[in-house]
Amino acid sequence: MADPKGFLNTDRETAETRPVAERVKDWNEVYVPGSLLPIIGKQAGRCMDCGIPFCHNGCPLGNLIPEWNDYAWRGDWQAAGERLHATNNFPEFTGRLCPAPCESACVLGISQPPVTIKNVEVTIIDKAWEAGGVTPQPPERLSGKTVAVIGSGPAGLAAAQQLTRAGHTVAVYERADRVGGLLRYGIPEFKMEKRHINRRIEQMRAEGTKFRTGVEIGRDIDAADLRKRYDAVVIAAGSTTPRDLPVPGRDLKGIHQAMEYLTPANKVQEGDYITSPISAEGKHVVVIGGGDTGADCVGTAHRQGALSVTQLEIMPRPGAERDPVTQPWPTFPLLYKVTSAHEETAVLARTEEGGDPGEGPSSPKAGEEGRIYSVSTTHFEGDEDGAVQALHLVEVEFGDGRFQPKPGTEKRIPAQLVTLAMGFTGIDTTNGLVEQLGLELDARGNVARDENFQTNVPGVFVAGDAGRGQSLIVWAIAEGRSAARAVDHHLTGSDALPAPIKPTDRALTV
Repeated sequence: MADPKGFLNTDRETAETRPVAERVKDWNEVYVPGSLLPIIGKQAGRCMDCGIPFCHNGCPLGNLIPEWNDYAWRGDWQAAGERLHATNNFPEFTGRLCPAPCESACVLGISQPPVTIKNVEVTIIDKAWEAGGVTPQPPERLSGKTVAVIGSGPAGLAAAQQLTRAGHTVAVYERADRVGGLLRYGIPEFKMEKRHINRRIEQMRAEGTKFRTGVEIGRDIDAADLRKRYDAVVIAAGSTTPRDLPVPGRDLKGIHQAMEYLTPANKVQEGDYITSPISAEGKHVVVIGGGDTGADCVGTAHRQGALSVTQLEIMPRPGAERDPVTQPWPTFPLLYKVTSAHEETAVLARTEEGGDPGEGPSSPKAGEEGRIYSVSTTHFEGDEDGAVQALHLVEVEFGDGRFQPKPGTEKRIPAQLVTLAMGFTGIDTTNGLVEQLGLELDARGNVARDENFQTNVPGVFVAGDAGRGQSLIVWAIAEGRSAARAVDHHLTGSDALPAPIKPTDRALTV
């Protein structure tokens, strides 16, 4: 194990963030570069190397967390990187974007703050890239089999890399103009700079994976024709049908789905636009939806110069502590958290009142960070030009199986830009992909599949959100790896590739 007394002698310490006044003026990652390395050895030493490491099960990838914690504590970064890559194709993605269900399952977390597993992970992989330890791994021989992967998000990339390394000839089809899926255009630069995606794509190209961008299967290429051209097809197109808000005034100008707003903002960072065609500059912004995508909209609006940003959530505010009855250890709890974007809201609001813009609150008070809980939008109000100007909401409480409005709690708030970040309801069925292949869908609008990730069409497999529904990046990578094993077995009968999960697995997350 690492330091036998580390969990007793060392307090939890996480990555240092840049001052709010500095970081909202650029799009770089919010963390102070290099701030983790001086503390990460001791933090890794807090790992108890417990007899039954629940972090393994908390992580859908089954990451060998105690092993690479030990290597990091000892300063053996090469060995740590090798153990990290043994289960995860893209730890620099998960180390920045995953909500870390492994930490929720950490045994130390029963009585103390858990190990900073996520920070250790990202430090290991960043050190590996800096040292030149991440190199292409082309196959020794080719199988003569061909595979098409539809979608280049984390599930598609993981499946493609595993299948390429197994010796198959793999082509990834992406309907956007660049590879990466939601990693590219859905995740803002301040959460993960796109250079991390770019260098992985170059590694995959060097290994032999082919990429076809600007090609939408179902529209540009008939899906049935694609199936005939390849020995197997992996659908990793994501869950891209956004949940809408059918209330009066929804058709007013200035109301957008979250991806309609985030995509052009990311394209500005790629150099496609000078300014985004949908900008929050000088506007009162309202974000409807309290998840990570909503927080991404909040942080983006700050960097575009919004006058104010308010985030609405229909659910009540989560508690600060785990509920031992409804969310017992080691399940993934629903807890109140303050993201970097919410910290920015609180600090910027304090600055307007004459406070110090460089001071970030460690735990803002309720509502201070711009979030309003237990409310529902009743309608939008527009001006004479048909542009949204205000949003009307009402407080709600849960009863009789639904959220009920509380009379007398109606409120009007200004809103010149509204983003809808309420999640996704299933795979896109409008582009012809599902129909042309004759795919069956499940009751939730996802592509139906068996225990081997195979659809009702022989040789067609599905991985990630397209089959699982909207989920975490770590689940997407795990599904991509497992689907790749199923495809490899289908083509060659081999069981050489690892399979972290089955389609029905839920591990310790809820």
